[in-house]
Amino acid sequence: MLPRRLLRDPVVVQALRDRNFHVVFAAAKAAGLSWNAMAAATGLKAERISLVARGEARITGIDTIERIADGLRIPGSMVGLAARSWESDAPVAPQPAREDESMHRRNLLRSALAAGLTAAPLTELADVLAKADNALAVTGPADLARLESATEQHSYGYAGRVPTDVLADLVADVTDVIPLLQRPQPAVTRVALTRIMGQLGGMTAVVLHDLGNQREAHAWFATAARSAEESGDRQLHAWILARKAMLPLNFGAPHAAAELAEQARHIAGPRATAAVTLAAAVSGRAYALAGRRDEAAAALRDADRLADMLPEAERADTWFGHCEQKHHVHLSHALTALGETDRARESQAHALALSAPTSTLTRTLLRLDAAACQHRDGHTLDACHAAAAALNGIPARYRTGLTHRRAVDLYRSIPANLRSRPTARALAEVLAA
Repeated sequence: MLPRRLLRDPVVVQALRDRNFHVVFAAAKAAGLSWNAMAAATGLKAERISLVARGEARITGIDTIERIADGLRIPGSMVGLAARSWESDAPVAPQPAREDESMHRRNLLRSALAAGLTAAPLTELADVLAKADNALAVTGPADLARLESATEQHSYGYAGRVPTDVLADLVADVTDVIPLLQRPQPAVTRVALTRIMGQLGGMTAVVLHDLGNQREAHAWFATAARSAEESGDRQLHAWILARKAMLPLNFGAPHAAAELAEQARHIAGPRATAAVTLAAAVSGRAYALAGRRDEAAAALRDADRLADMLPEAERADTWFGHCEQKHHVHLSHALTALGETDRARESQAHALALSAPTSTLTRTLLRLDAAACQHRDGHTLDACHAAAAALNGIPARYRTGLTHRRAVDLYRSIPANLRSRPTARALAEVLAA
């Protein structure tokens, strides 16, 4: 059992609230509780507890957190859980700490207000009012509805907005979800919140991927996948993994991409959904880039079959849907990689016809695919001219990340004896700018 005095220690109380068991285990050890004693109480291995205490491992699974709370007799509310079954007979430990903190704050306010309503006390009052407003705003179902509405709005994609602006809005909404997840919530509410976090985190990762920030995108995809898994939404989990597969797909590791995409297909299951269709299409692209033609062809056939079977709701033109335009974007890249240039051009034409004029990123990628088709058909210098024109035709902020990488891949495939030609040099200059 965790020493009761630790449940009144403000540092430990905050660590429990944050589920930072590195601090909790280290404090318990310093208070005289051995690793073996904690292991016996919680059912965890002593070695793992030691690693967590040293900051070399983390505790995130809800089942594990429940075992720690029950084994060390930590009230559920202190770690964001419902009251534990044993709590009815247990004293409520953290109250003295809250009382001490409240009295300290009360005395500070009295002293400050006694000196007059100057800038500092007014700031303090405004801070308390803001926190009160925030608390009122986040406790009811209306706030959950607002977050769900905001998430749906984000799902419609860029809509002509600059990716960095979209990223800022997504991160702001993630910030609103975090304190809700840190509080005790009814089970139904927590499921909804973890699903929202998975959606927001996944979309944030997509934007980071498009901007070329691989490391950050990978981290956000990992958090989004954990959230989706906790929510129990297998289709969202599969969608996140399929989108995550596009990181190694677009940045030089197609075999790893294929493995991730196949994992997404397994999680999504056999039913025709947007997630499993996306995963099949990404598998086809990954196999094509890896030179695994038979597997690519099979995956693309599956993607076409699933796309034809999708219910109308799954065809939505959102990040979570799989509309016809999006399907042809994936086919364009896969067929270009396979050298099936006639079919690739058909998909490019369909996708461009279905893309809004404001879809700068998508339309540029399709034009770069078209340039790659020219190169594969033996018209390399025309391809260089087309690729340079595609990049020069968009604002500089769009000539980074994914578009830059796709154009670099084309340039690297140009034979050395052609790179001194003016059109090839022009492409190299655009890429170097």
